[in-house]
Amino acid sequence: MSAGSEPGRGGGAGAGLGAPAAPGPDTYKGWLFKWTNYLKGYQRRWFVLSNGLLSYYRTQAEMAHTCRGTINLSTAHIDTEDSCNIVLSNGGRTYHLKASSEVERQRWVTALELAKAKAIRMRNNQSDDSGDEEPTSQSDKSELHSTLKSLASKLEDLSTCNDLIAKHGAALQRSLSELENLKLPAESGEKIKAVNERATLFRITSNAMINACRDFLELAESHSRKWQRALQYEREQRICLEETIEQLAKQHNSLERACRGAPGLSSSATAVSSTSKGSVPPAKGEASDEDEETEYFDAMEDAPAFITVAADPKHHRRSGSNLSGASEGHPEDWNLEDNVFESANKTGYNESTGKDVLPKKRRRTRIPDKPNYSLNLWSIMKNCIGKELSKIPMPVNFNEPLSMLQRLTEDLEYHELLDKAVKCESSTEQMCFVAAFSVSSYSTTVHRTAKPFNPLLGETYELDRLDELGFRSLCEQVSHHPPAAAHHVYSKQGWTLWQEITIASKFRGKYLSIMPLGAIHLEFHSSGNHYVWRKVTSTVHNIIVGKLWIDQSGDIEIVNHKSKDKCQLKFTPYSYFSRDVPRKVTGVVTDADGKAHYAMSGTWDENMECSKIVQSSHGSTSSEGKQKTVYQTLAPKVLWKKYPLPENAENMYFFSDLALTLNEPEERVAPTDSRLRPDQRLMENSKWDEANVEKQRLEEKQRAVRRRREAEAVEALEEGKDYEGYIPLWFERKVDPLTGELICVYKGGYWEAKEKQDWDLCPDIF
Repeated sequence: MSAGSEPGRGGGAGAGLGAPAAPGPDTYKGWLFKWTNYLKGYQRRWFVLSNGLLSYYRTQAEMAHTCRGTINLSTAHIDTEDSCNIVLSNGGRTYHLKASSEVERQRWVTALELAKAKAIRMRNNQSDDSGDEEPTSQSDKSELHSTLKSLASKLEDLSTCNDLIAKHGAALQRSLSELENLKLPAESGEKIKAVNERATLFRITSNAMINACRDFLELAESHSRKWQRALQYEREQRICLEETIEQLAKQHNSLERACRGAPGLSSSATAVSSTSKGSVPPAKGEASDEDEETEYFDAMEDAPAFITVAADPKHHRRSGSNLSGASEGHPEDWNLEDNVFESANKTGYNESTGKDVLPKKRRRTRIPDKPNYSLNLWSIMKNCIGKELSKIPMPVNFNEPLSMLQRLTEDLEYHELLDKAVKCESSTEQMCFVAAFSVSSYSTTVHRTAKPFNPLLGETYELDRLDELGFRSLCEQVSHHPPAAAHHVYSKQGWTLWQEITIASKFRGKYLSIMPLGAIHLEFHSSGNHYVWRKVTSTVHNIIVGKLWIDQSGDIEIVNHKSKDKCQLKFTPYSYFSRDVPRKVTGVVTDADGKAHYAMSGTWDENMECSKIVQSSHGSTSSEGKQKTVYQTLAPKVLWKKYPLPENAENMYFFSDLALTLNEPEERVAPTDSRLRPDQRLMENSKWDEANVEKQRLEEKQRAVRRRREAEAVEALEEGKDYEGYIPLWFERKVDPLTGELICVYKGGYWEAKEKQDWDLCPDIF
């Protein structure tokens, strides 16, 4: 093994190794061996030392496009383990390096110590060598000198004016003195004397002004270098921080891809890297597969709360009991509809009710293709760390042409699950369909990484499919900060759903967590069963580097407040080290006494199944001290299966068939309806530049209305009056008797106003 290094402008051991042309005078570069991991050991890498930073690459050619890592020497500790080894540590980052010989190691140590000393001097603003400054600081310096030059010029103008004032002031005083010597009435003499005193004061004041300006210029000149150094240091720190974050993101992305596809691992690690169907695909366009900092852990498997085992039907045949007549795993009372969605043909939106079904209105099946606009998300998001994400203006490039109200309505895509639940005689069976419905609302999010439009305050969205699908829905944006939307759905099949959802978000740098707050209520008219549940947390990963992907994690507890039945659903977070199926959802349906009746299993992006529990027992205790429950179940039934996406969906924002129709122009809707929002319509028509301009106009219009309301609130407070603030149009705030929360519920009037086309209550928000 040999390693070449190259100081200065070439020559040395590494002169012929493809070094960059004409490096800086303080550049030192060459081959070293870097410790990667216990599987690969030391690997040969190309290192470049420049401007106090040590960077490395796999090859010299990579210097043009991909840096594998950088360490700042100004805060690094340099240590030598033996005759050939070098250890660099900076905070949580450590590089273990090895040179080919002791002489070569000493050359690198000398270069590193010199670079570290110089970096420390630059950091402490003790270096007077302006040639070591970054080009950006040179421009800052020239800008500062230009400002000082302009100040000096203005000072010269003031000095000239001062000379003129002094000249004319002296002439004025002479004239006044001559007037005093004239024989004038006593009254006139006193007035002339007063004017003379004022002229003297004016002259003194002008001199003081010029002296103050001169002192200011001298102070600016004396502090100019200090300001320049402070500005340079802050800029260097910011650039260093951005580079460090970006390098961490690249290494994180490399680690993810290495864990997903590393072929040469041992048998214990093979289970770690292998994933089942539905694993997160690697980022496109990423040629780098660096796994320098990869650490391999033992496979981690989250112990499930229960285990299901297929029961033998012959051992559970009980005449006249709840488990009578088992045949091939299908007992007679096991009457949940098998394979609810056996066919991908979705003509079954309407179930036959014995009456003639009205012909469906022809809906659109495509929208204009998404333009290929490239935009660096990190360039915008890096300025958003620590800020409330809902208050940050984002271009439409990160949106999809649907509003949050339309996305909320999209939860009804599998509404037929609730239509089937109406027919269930058993409350626990009904709970299974409700649970499947609560999971189905996430199926559209697996590819939908773009954000919906934030609705304007007072914006509404209706979906009147009473004749086609048996329900109609109304949403209204009832609050802007925090953003909150109220939703009400009525179905003539015998159920009503309502909710108020507030979105809370946290930007963590690498990922974005979206936490919907608020309860969802579902009531069945005939039985009076009233179900309540809440949504789980959605997480958008790879915000900085890599391909965006979404995960759902958390627990959902669905409670039937009439029968006290419960369903506990667990959304397992995605893990590269888990043997579980990605996007896994499991759950158990229990009655008021806590007895388990059904086991739920599936994934939130594909399907949900339900298995009837015939026997339960306590299994062995896990290493964590948790006791697993073993459920013996009959063959599972498919309750819900995701519809296939339409053709060309990847170019239409991955919209489903229902989503393609949500923004379809429709007559007779309210003037506040999301379909009429101009920026959203322009974006759908691929006019993104015009959409951005229109979006800014609408947001500024909304800010003006908010400022007016704030002024009215202040005025009311000063007058000792109460100020109600914004009052929703079609919803009213009430205390929920079940949860005790203050929520917005539908108060009526919208559909009657639509029938009369009386929209006088609607504000002008577009």
